[in-house]
Amino acid sequence: MKQNYSKNKAEKRKPENSFEVEKEAELLAFLLEKMPNKSRHNVKGFLTGKQVLVDGKIAKQYNYALKIGQKVSIRDTKAPEEQRYRGLTIIFEDEYLIIIEKQEGTLSISTEKDALHNAYSTLSDHVKKQDPKNRIFVVHRLDRETSGLMMFAKSQKMQKLLQESWNATIEQRTYLAVVEGYVEKNRGTIKSYLVESKALIVYSTKNREVGKEAITHYEVLAGTEDYTLLKVNLKTGRKNQIRVHFQDLKHSVVGDRKYGSTSDPIGRLGLHAWVLSFTHPMTGEELYFETEVPRKFLLLFS
Repeated sequence: MKQNYSKNKAEKRKPENSFEVEKEAELLAFLLEKMPNKSRHNVKGFLTGKQVLVDGKIAKQYNYALKIGQKVSIRDTKAPEEQRYRGLTIIFEDEYLIIIEKQEGTLSISTEKDALHNAYSTLSDHVKKQDPKNRIFVVHRLDRETSGLMMFAKSQKMQKLLQESWNATIEQRTYLAVVEGYVEKNRGTIKSYLVESKALIVYSTKNREVGKEAITHYEVLAGTEDYTLLKVNLKTGRKNQIRVHFQDLKHSVVGDRKYGSTSDPIGRLGLHAWVLSFTHPMTGEELYFETEVPRKFLLLFS
């Protein structure tokens, strides 16, 4: 019942200024036509303030070419400026959520060996500056050497809502992976059941009674004789899923000695959380975040 209530609440809070594109047009001209009560200056302010979304993705260019069927919506407030901390950058924050881009080498949460510097403690300090009573809650994690997008909740209620409705809420969760060798098949799907050993090593099994189902879709973006750059979409989000599945495929992620890699051409794990797209559980807004491809990844294929 609680989940249904949240969905109804979200529908009521969807942005009022939302338009469907019925004919091809440039973004600024389209907005001026759809919002005749707004001045040209006001509409340009929406664009520079990162308030305009096309299919959930921020659009700032006045001459952005709209296509028939796309959805254009206007946020009520300007997007906050990015805030940079050691090891991470806050790229979105509202009263419910924080989205960050984590650098490789930064822990998601503390460990026995490193209790001080991690994304969780940094964000905890960040929200306490606003109000000492504020807290932060982990929604999902990235391995220490994986860079990219992560989501944190600002209340236990939001954390529970996101975790319980994860598959329904998350529309796209895409990684970039640099793997060893040339992957001949342009696209494919890897499916197995994952088990974690007492030594904390995750491995695949075909026995569904002992493992958790894991499904990974991939597509080749670039390749050489030695390495392949892949776009990886997760249907499930198991611990070390991508790393184990590409070891199974005999194309381990570069720099991943734990799961079979024998090379380290970029001095880090070749895994990056590239795209995160989801429907905001409280506002109903469709949010899309995409980071830049790590330069080290691109240099291997230039």
